[in-house]
Amino acid sequence: MSPKKRRRLWFAAAIVVAGGLGAWLVIWALGNNTMFFRSPTDVANKLVQPGIAFRVGGLVGEKSVRQGAGAEVHFTVTDGKGVVPVEFHGVLPALFREGQGVVATGALDARGTFMASDVLAKHDEKYMPPEVVDALKKSGRWKEGEAP
Repeated sequence: MSPKKRRRLWFAAAIVVAGGLGAWLVIWALGNNTMFFRSPTDVANKLVQPGIAFRVGGLVGEKSVRQGAGAEVHFTVTDGKGVVPVEFHGVLPALFREGQGVVATGALDARGTFMASDVLAKHDEKYMPPEVVDALKKSGRWKEGEAP
């Protein structure tokens, strides 16, 4: 093999190694920043460990909203099969109310309560986050063409 071909081979190998390393770094960074969506049934079945950040979505439980001290709010999120108690410290969205769709970001504590850092409510009468629709469909509580 001539020295020119050997240099080309080493250069091609270096490019392949650098590309592989770059791809691995991108996948690693995305994996560390991915926040998974879980339904209340998944949480009730203990498919999520305490302290792991995730999003939970469903409907705000009927007669479950309770105001605590200051800006503390307690409520439940349900998909018809599972129920998750949620605690949130902050101002809730204006459209937040019982029976409406909600997605909360946070983590479970040791007691099994979801400590929400962010709460999002649906923004109009027809919109429901796709993850919430999928969870409601799995639980059998969603009917196509009907509002939840």
